[in-house]
Amino acid sequence: MSLTNPGWGAPRIHGELLKLGINIGETTVAKYMVRPRRPSSQTWKTFLKNHMQELVSTDFFVVPTATFQVLFVFVVLSHDRRRIVHFGATSHPTAEWTAQQLRHAFPWDTAPRFFLRDRDSCYSELFRATTGSMGIYEVLTAARSPWQNTYVERLIGSIRRECLDHVLIFNERGLRRILRSYFDYYEKSRTHLGLAKDAPIFRPVQPPSMGRVIEIPQVGGLHHRYERQAA
Repeated sequence: MSLTNPGWGAPRIHGELLKLGINIGETTVAKYMVRPRRPSSQTWKTFLKNHMQELVSTDFFVVPTATFQVLFVFVVLSHDRRRIVHFGATSHPTAEWTAQQLRHAFPWDTAPRFFLRDRDSCYSELFRATTGSMGIYEVLTAARSPWQNTYVERLIGSIRRECLDHVLIFNERGLRRILRSYFDYYEKSRTHLGLAKDAPIFRPVQPPSMGRVIEIPQVGGLHHRYERQAA
């Protein structure tokens, strides 16, 4: 009966069985009904993987200074190779400033297809109008779900643990200088598990025949790059 009438639910099938003198419970009918095979919906992880080449994500994070000022950093990350496309720092993240950062990040015809962000109030109507005019489709994460913007959240965690937690910030200019230094290390030297332990900017393997290993300080000595150099 369930196979012949796929649109019938347990209550209707139960009613038909009662009319046929079969006295069983409705929960039993529901238990043994044939379940239609439906293709599973695409998971969030699958969506991110399928659109890796054309997806960027953004987020804000705050940085307190040594003089108790609060600075806001806006960062744009490309999912493809974990490249930092753009970043900006300010003490007053207005709607106009945020929209302008997007224009700086994607000049001319370099805008991605998808743009992943949270529901922060910093993204105003002006920002949404800017993404629309650039042909970018915004994908919003669910409320209070930072795990849905995991790549940029992990980037921010790395920035804090590997850089900002070890230095004193005095002003916007100093913050920008330190972040530029860290991002240069992050893209060219730091290996990533998600990139098969390669750097965002491809880093060739150096065989022992190229010489001895030398240590190159980066980010003011916080980190180091190791390369081979001919003796």
